[in-house]
Amino acid sequence: MPLTPRPTIPRLPSRRIKSALLASAVSVCLVAASAPSPATPLGVGDRLFPYLGNPGYDVASYDLSFTYTGANNKPLAAVTTIDAVASERLKRINLDYAHGTVESVEVNGASASFASAEEDLVVTPAEPVPAGGSMRITVRHTSNPVAAENQDGGWVQTKDGLAMANQADAGHLVFPCNDHPSDKAMFTIRVTTPDGYTAVANGLPSGVDRARRSTTWTYRTEHPMATELAQVSIGRSTVLHRSGPHGLPVRDVVPTKDRERLEPWLKKTPDQIAWMESKVGRYPFETYGLLIAEARTGFELETQTLSLFERELFKEAAYPKSYVESIMVHELSHQWFGDSVSPRTWSDLWLNEGHATWYEALYAEEKADKPMETRMKAAYRASDSWRAAGGPPAVPKGPKPGQKISIFRPNVYDGAALVLYALRQEIGHPAFERLERIWVSLHHDGVASTEDFVNLASSVANRDLDGFFQAWLYGGKTPPMPGHPDWKSDTPQARKGAR
Repeated sequence: MPLTPRPTIPRLPSRRIKSALLASAVSVCLVAASAPSPATPLGVGDRLFPYLGNPGYDVASYDLSFTYTGANNKPLAAVTTIDAVASERLKRINLDYAHGTVESVEVNGASASFASAEEDLVVTPAEPVPAGGSMRITVRHTSNPVAAENQDGGWVQTKDGLAMANQADAGHLVFPCNDHPSDKAMFTIRVTTPDGYTAVANGLPSGVDRARRSTTWTYRTEHPMATELAQVSIGRSTVLHRSGPHGLPVRDVVPTKDRERLEPWLKKTPDQIAWMESKVGRYPFETYGLLIAEARTGFELETQTLSLFERELFKEAAYPKSYVESIMVHELSHQWFGDSVSPRTWSDLWLNEGHATWYEALYAEEKADKPMETRMKAAYRASDSWRAAGGPPAVPKGPKPGQKISIFRPNVYDGAALVLYALRQEIGHPAFERLERIWVSLHHDGVASTEDFVNLASSVANRDLDGFFQAWLYGGKTPPMPGHPDWKSDTPQARKGAR
């Protein structure tokens, strides 16, 4: 998740989460043919990001090609090919795309006109695409690694190259797409680099082609993926390989100079995967690993099959060993909760972050003797303040102006984990554990909503839990904790006046 919170230990004064993602729409610089009428932006109506995603089609696959010259201050030449099926007759096709230059667009092999509309690329094919018709959209464009003003997302510049951080709404700053987690697709990613660089992306390698002074690296996913989870690492890196449970290939991407120093941390991953499998079932993807980047982002991020971590997390002595390990488990658990089972809307974010925080805390309880109850009691005490500031867990307040990533507030982390703790108290440990396993199995490779979770929990518990969830997920005040009538939540007013 973008902003993995680190509230339990002192933070260094110099470390802070950067503030904004797109204070205003970033213009797409388009070399565009004229359109018969003004192009307009569309969206799928997400409550938090109304213009994210586009109606009228379902993407089956993306084929992304990037050419990196070795200069982080120059746009990458790129080609994005999208295979999709129209769900209605389309005279125009809206794609999410910003912060780059479009050179040409083809639809089913024929040249198409195109124009910009805020953060949409609006394509007019030579012939309308019929409902149910297949379409292949090929966009030749640039992908700019230099952040626009107030941008915090898309390409991340590292000390020796680039990585991606597209959550929540920044995939379209890198490539044209249907940038909403409700439309998952397969990915093929090709990256051409000069000699001396290594490129790694989501999924498994499917080819390395070496030319005179460059190499093209190709990766393919074996499971559908949301655009916000795409990852490309380009750097002077070493790829370390090891085996996980059931022979799962585990590969880590690290700065070559740090490989020995990082090894004690990296070798923990197979056991962490085995621990998660003991809780919720088999790991859902074809590979896993850590991408450790020499960059300052202010977060760790669960990009699918290759989670992004700041090198500082493993280097800074102020972070206790148990804390670092729990954050590793937080991002690992997202592979089940958020990646394999993706949110239907961004208001369902609590399902991602609440579960990742839950397993982070459960791991700390079992491996580092840090009781879950202690953490949850502290969360309960702060919960009313979190709800006042950020909204109830399932109705998070919209992002602050110019700070789109500000939806990642405590109410969807420990506040949402508190909901899961209350649920376990309400239905009992055995039913809760069955629910978790069924949830990730039932919605594997798909998308799911809060309503889906409520319905499944009621089915597993064999009783109607609508009233319970209505209070815990949508109420402005924190309900009484089952089994702990003595727990108290400080009012926002009391906390505001505290010293």
